Amino acid sequence: MIKPLLAALGLAVVSASALAAPEDIVKKSGCLACHQVDKKVVGPSYKEVAAKYKGKKADAQLFDKVRKGGGGVWGPIPMIPHTPQQISDADLKTVITWILAQ
Repeated sequence: MIKPLLAALGLAVVSASALAAPEDIVKKSGCLACHQVDKKVVGPSYKEVAAKYKGKKADAQLFDKVRKGGGGVWGPIPMIPHTPQQISDADLKTVITWILAQ
């Protein structure tokens, strides 16, 4: 009942994850176990990723990489696949946008 009323008023209902800060999402999703903003851990830093893909439309490519995992781009240690149960599509898109803006 509330959603139709809000829609009639021209207001959108926003999910809680859409309001989450990217930093909170990477903490909640376990990304920080292998990545940090400005230093290499197991995988590259987010700043290294941003620099590598600067000026390129890499959103879909990175989304695919996180979902499927894989190796060879950043060294011999492969990234494990991450399911929608680990990080939702919406949260993953938010995080990728944030990473590429580093």
